[in-house]
Amino acid sequence: MLAFANLLDRLILTPSRNAKLQLLVDYFAETPDPDRGLAVAAITGDLKIANVKPALLRSLIEERMDPVLFELSYDYVGDMAETISLVWPDTASDAPTNPTLSDVINTLQTTSRQSASSVVVDLLGNLETTPRWALLKLITGGLRIGVSSRLLKQALANFGHVDVSEIEELWHGLDVPYTDLFQWLEGKADKPVSTAVALFRPVMLAHALEDGDHSKITPQDFAVEWKWDGIRIQAVGEAGTARLYSRTGDDISPAFPDIVDAMNFDAALDGELLVQAKGEEQDGLKPVASFGDLQQRLNRKKVSKKQLETHPAFIRIYDILQEGDENL
Repeated sequence: MLAFANLLDRLILTPSRNAKLQLLVDYFAETPDPDRGLAVAAITGDLKIANVKPALLRSLIEERMDPVLFELSYDYVGDMAETISLVWPDTASDAPTNPTLSDVINTLQTTSRQSASSVVVDLLGNLETTPRWALLKLITGGLRIGVSSRLLKQALANFGHVDVSEIEELWHGLDVPYTDLFQWLEGKADKPVSTAVALFRPVMLAHALEDGDHSKITPQDFAVEWKWDGIRIQAVGEAGTARLYSRTGDDISPAFPDIVDAMNFDAALDGELLVQAKGEEQDGLKPVASFGDLQQRLNRKKVSKKQLETHPAFIRIYDILQEGDENL
């Protein structure tokens, strides 16, 4: 747990992208399974702790200090996990313990809702400040350490000396704690074979023009697409399963059930996700709302009926990447 806590602490304090990558690679190299895989799941948001909710933490700390003083402290620090980790009373009779990350996560995942309070109190009282903070981060689910899913996948690629596209192709068919993935990246096993359907296919992203590029461009050889006010997505349907992915391979299907329900095809489509504005179609094209309207739908696990009506989403397709078994 201490190694994981130190990793989070250093990632927060490290602004450089390359330095963050190296911290992650070093952690993967020095940490055994399943701890490193669980750390990956925690960073990507794929770690599920069902019966321990953030609201429990507030009630526990308010039993141990004046609620007004806690609110003032929270307002000053700005982060609930950090605030509680600093003010939590040390109740352990012996020296603080250092359980493994897998021990802590297993304890949290197997506790019942009824016993969650006593389990969390016991864990907090037997950890030092930094591991205590990391535990609280796990419970709140918002690490906020400046590491995106894409950066994490790049770190895994660097660790295994493979192209990041190989990680992206496998990602949604892998299970936590990613033991098969790490065994392959270390050269101890063959590359995992995914049996999942409707997987993400890595796409070519936009790149800025470099010096000298303008003179190489022949306009007649290029097709130009308008920069629409949305996000790049990939819509994949296969064997009755439909998924909507962001450009970095994050599954955003839950936020767009209207799109997913309409994906009755067996193909992978590349395009732009947009919200329709009020007004009539012009030249066969739906009017496009602002990006702010699209943000009302993004990053949600559930969307209300009203949002579906007021912010209807649609896709403007650029390319078809796969149709049936044919890779285009």
